[in-house]
Amino acid sequence: MDARHSLGDLDIYLFKQGRHTRLYEHFGAHPEALGPDSAGTRFVVWAPNAAYVSVVGDFNDWDPAASPMTMRADSSGVWECFVPGACHGQRYKYFLSWSGGEGERADPFALFSEGPPATASIIWDLHYVWEDGDWMADRAGRNALESPWSVYEVHLGSWRRDEHGEFMNYRRIAHELADYARDAGFTHVEIMPVAEHPFYGSWGYQSTGYFAPSSRYGSPQDFRYFVDYLHRQGLGVILDWVPGHFPTDAHGLANFDGTALFEHADPRQGFHPEWKSAIFNYGRYEVAGFLICNAMYWIREFHLDGLRVDGVASMLYLDYSRPHDDWVPNRFGGRENLAAIELLQELNKSIYEEFPDVQTIA
Repeated sequence: MDARHSLGDLDIYLFKQGRHTRLYEHFGAHPEALGPDSAGTRFVVWAPNAAYVSVVGDFNDWDPAASPMTMRADSSGVWECFVPGACHGQRYKYFLSWSGGEGERADPFALFSEGPPATASIIWDLHYVWEDGDWMADRAGRNALESPWSVYEVHLGSWRRDEHGEFMNYRRIAHELADYARDAGFTHVEIMPVAEHPFYGSWGYQSTGYFAPSSRYGSPQDFRYFVDYLHRQGLGVILDWVPGHFPTDAHGLANFDGTALFEHADPRQGFHPEWKSAIFNYGRYEVAGFLICNAMYWIREFHLDGLRVDGVASMLYLDYSRPHDDWVPNRFGGRENLAAIELLQELNKSIYEEFPDVQTIA
């Protein structure tokens, strides 16, 4: 088994403490070889309240009985299996059953997804050869607080379309956008969220695939090229990142294993009345760790120069956009979301320890 993706006791400990910033290297779907004639994919998913979990996909005719997963015996709630023959580019989901129900879910750690309205995850290898070494070596000065910034905010799907009115690929957008932003005197481009989202009209602010660049504009490698090329043209790249809420689409994170796993069960804490979406349970270590790991993923794996954290006020205040009798005070009787504050503190600590040359922006 490939040691890069196997789960050891330390990995599980850090996961349960919400402190594993490379969790995406272990969870999700990872092609590997157990031997010279035994290639396949290892799958790992967190579903502590499910009674049965399996992987369904192109490799087993989407049969819920074909590739059952086994829950680990360490009380982590983590299920895993190795599926021979499952390979790069194939579609998959998890099939879960629980007391009173069952359903298929996309992989929370999927690195790539089908284009909407399809919702399956895709087994994917992120290999890419970067060419932005000069930018990365010098970006501490370019991104410093005392350096001048002029930021162009853009939604990739709305900014420009191709000759047929269709979405352009990340690679083509990179060339046209770099020319425009550089000629206009901008130092950085801020892109609205590209994490996969089912509803285009949300502009990416209702994400379901937190680790998957939207397939509307190409592959993860295409998005890496987008950042790479802008860097080579002297432009920084900032990504809007949405830890404040997520949509309740059936294939997504909501009610993932038949319970409120990622979100609060109490709608006064777990449902956003303004955006009609679910709110993460920041006080659950595994959930806080999922978000911190995700932020680190985008910076580490896509060479981003900063994250613009969306909806911070909605995270910080328990009574945000709520009637006076429809929220739950913190343990001191106040309106501050103490768990969200702790999450943001840990987020900044984790990012700046490893990447002191980037910025986080509220």
